[in-house]
Amino acid sequence: MFVTTAGRTNESMTAKARAIALELNVDFIPRKKRSVSGIQEIVKDDCLVVGKDRLELFPLGAEEPFFFHPNSAMFRIKRLMKGENDPLIDAAKLQEGMSFLDCSLGLASDSIVASFVVGESGSVTGIEARQELAYLVKTGLKAWDSGYEAINKSMAKITVMQDYSLEFLKLQGDKSVDCVYFDPMFDESILESDGIRGLTHFAVYDGLTQEVIDHAKRVARKRVVLKDHFRSGRFDEYGFNVYRRKTAKFHFGAIEKE
Repeated sequence: MFVTTAGRTNESMTAKARAIALELNVDFIPRKKRSVSGIQEIVKDDCLVVGKDRLELFPLGAEEPFFFHPNSAMFRIKRLMKGENDPLIDAAKLQEGMSFLDCSLGLASDSIVASFVVGESGSVTGIEARQELAYLVKTGLKAWDSGYEAINKSMAKITVMQDYSLEFLKLQGDKSVDCVYFDPMFDESILESDGIRGLTHFAVYDGLTQEVIDHAKRVARKRVVLKDHFRSGRFDEYGFNVYRRKTAKFHFGAIEKE
């Protein structure tokens, strides 16, 4: 990956782009009125563009950029505000004050909803393997204005860690998190909305293994939760009790520790 600025730039934006490149230990390439695709034809790599209001990721060869947005979290939280249910919250049995570890952060929509539910006294940590996506989401969570103070606070308090889920779990203590969560949905080509489809380029297909699940069960104090396609065999393979939903393309499963 390399970093550049938006087409119309200034000294402040250029300085910010240089600082981000230094932080990520990647090259900064001056825009010089060139298109992103024009620079990519030479550099042959993904590009992080620093604009006035947001960061944009241009995967090599992609026609459209990818940027952070809360995606489905907004309407899900609004439903919760109205007293309606959310399938993840039901499966994870999340309550105020609990801790939640999201081992497949992506755009963080599930983590945002979880953070809203566990509140200021709870905690949410998200793991993302790809450096550029982790940085984009970490920055976006702090900067995005949803128009709702409570949702903004829920996003801002999420801790984003750039790591592989297995390696992170290995370093955690026994029963140190209330709920450990996995969403390996990239495997099923179910990414139908435009906002999520952009993630396919950055997906890390390391998959679930028995070792990952064993560490998750060790780390979880209350339960391990899996979101997966309704045709998936992983629920049975790893011993999850499934919460089936008749009209949904995905289900949630849980392994209870208590």
